[in-house]
Amino acid sequence: MKQKLPLSLVASFFLATTTYANYQISPITITGASKTEQTINNVTSNVEVITKEEIEERNFTTVSEALTSVSGISFTSNGSVGNTTSIFLRGMSSNRILVLVDGIRYQDPSNTSGASFENLMASDIERIEVIKGAYSGIYGSDASAGVINIITKNAKEGLNASINAEAGSYLTKKYGMTLSNKEEKYDFKISANRFLTKGFSSQIEEKKSEKDFERDGYQNTTVNLKTNYYLTSDDRVGFIYNYINSNVEYDDFNAPNAIQRAKSRTNLYSVFYTKKYKNHDIKVKYDLSKFKKSNLDATFGVNGYTGKTKILELTDTIFYNKKDFIIAGLSKEEYKVDYSQVSGSSNQDKNTNKAIFFSNTNSFDKLLLNQTLRRDSYSNFDDEVTGKVGFRYDFMEKLSLSSNYGTAYNAPNIIKILNPWGISNPNLKPEKSKGYDVTLNYKNLSLTYFNNKVEDLISWESNQYVNTSGVSRFKGIEAKYTNEIFQDTLLSLNYTHLSAKNENKEPLARRPKRQLGFSLDYYGFTKLHLNLNGSYVGTRYDKVNNSGEQTGRYTLFNSVINYELDKKTKIYLKLENLTDKFYQTIDGYATAGRSIYAGLKVDF
Repeated sequence: MKQKLPLSLVASFFLATTTYANYQISPITITGASKTEQTINNVTSNVEVITKEEIEERNFTTVSEALTSVSGISFTSNGSVGNTTSIFLRGMSSNRILVLVDGIRYQDPSNTSGASFENLMASDIERIEVIKGAYSGIYGSDASAGVINIITKNAKEGLNASINAEAGSYLTKKYGMTLSNKEEKYDFKISANRFLTKGFSSQIEEKKSEKDFERDGYQNTTVNLKTNYYLTSDDRVGFIYNYINSNVEYDDFNAPNAIQRAKSRTNLYSVFYTKKYKNHDIKVKYDLSKFKKSNLDATFGVNGYTGKTKILELTDTIFYNKKDFIIAGLSKEEYKVDYSQVSGSSNQDKNTNKAIFFSNTNSFDKLLLNQTLRRDSYSNFDDEVTGKVGFRYDFMEKLSLSSNYGTAYNAPNIIKILNPWGISNPNLKPEKSKGYDVTLNYKNLSLTYFNNKVEDLISWESNQYVNTSGVSRFKGIEAKYTNEIFQDTLLSLNYTHLSAKNENKEPLARRPKRQLGFSLDYYGFTKLHLNLNGSYVGTRYDKVNNSGEQTGRYTLFNSVINYELDKKTKIYLKLENLTDKFYQTIDGYATAGRSIYAGLKVDF
């Protein structure tokens, strides 16, 4: 254990092959930057990776919890685990962030808020890639702020199994298993994980005890299946399946003892074929994403939603020099929404899209260049053409400069156009954005300046969704630093300074102006790893133009203790909110107090 986490953390921050504590690690491989595998030091984009080692050593419960370790990311939540969670990337909200699970869209066309982060557990994850900046040039809609690509674990050589269990505060239990087998011609992996908590009331009046209010519980079952069959050494067929089943209790606003229940079911499928032929890597895949949500206690309005996404895609990666390649692709997409109301009425709609895209990468002695271009043809919007250009220049081994400029768009999903809560707006148009970033890497330090602007921003006005005139601007600075400050002691820091303003130059709601994260790890003991981590959230207001309640200006401290009983068995203790700080990410909604969890992981 003494050697494990430093390697992963240094890999995540240095983003290149690095020697640490006299051990050599390999470059991190990512797929989200171009839809093909690349080492992270061979992309121009600003990318941060949360590795499986970091996830397992920090014992993260949810993906949103893991994402808080990334610079430029903040979050808000409507209460305890399982309640609506919103992620902001460089100040841009969840519905402007494309989320992929094993390359499959996790974007629900029946959800106005983008991906449902609250239902993404951190179990069975190989890595989380956070690719920042306008990325419609590769992925089309929903990638104005960037892409979060979640990759689950693959099968290991031979027959392998593992189990895990955890219990702790708020009557929380977590348990799961993984089974995998990898042979010459085939491999498979299946995992199943269950999370249950009685939780705490989603709403608690300030300074009052949570014991004075009812609990809002949450249950989550997540299953992942991955299998491949190798027809030849150059031909492969594969299948991926992700299943998420969740049930949550929540409170109506200003009703902390209300009893409301909702359930959701998510099914993500992907079947694919890959072929290596001369200098071509060809891939054909069909993805299907199905989402179903029910508000079990609704007495008026909408009580059920169904969203479905189908994507058929062909890509060809063509290597025309030793380090140069072009990716060409075609895709056909369909998005469909159904909803029903308590009154018995229902409605549905769908739209389609056809796309063609290209990405070209050239590598010279010290210079890396990348260009992307994509054209989308929707059935109910005008055609969109987007792209990105980027470069990276290595002045010397530990000094580099990179920059990217991209354009993007965010098509309104069908549910916003139909708007069952108010007035429909068939004239709603896609948002358009453009932005750039500049990054300087020197040894253990990385500094980034970013600047993005959005036109035709979609907002809620007069009981309907409309495009607002003017330009909304998101700009700021990100800083990352990691280093062995003493023997066996690793310090990691990240800092974000953000300015997010609407078309009237008013600060947008729920975005902290400043944010600092830290992690301190000690590996001086043979089998024991100690971690202290935390975050400072600066000034943040609950409403636009610095109005409403101030919900920032607090510091949280957490700790993790890991102990290896043997090479295959680990026990751990996780302590959260050590100082029992009262804070809220959204005015009126509760957060966890001091909490303690104990867990066990065993490999067979």
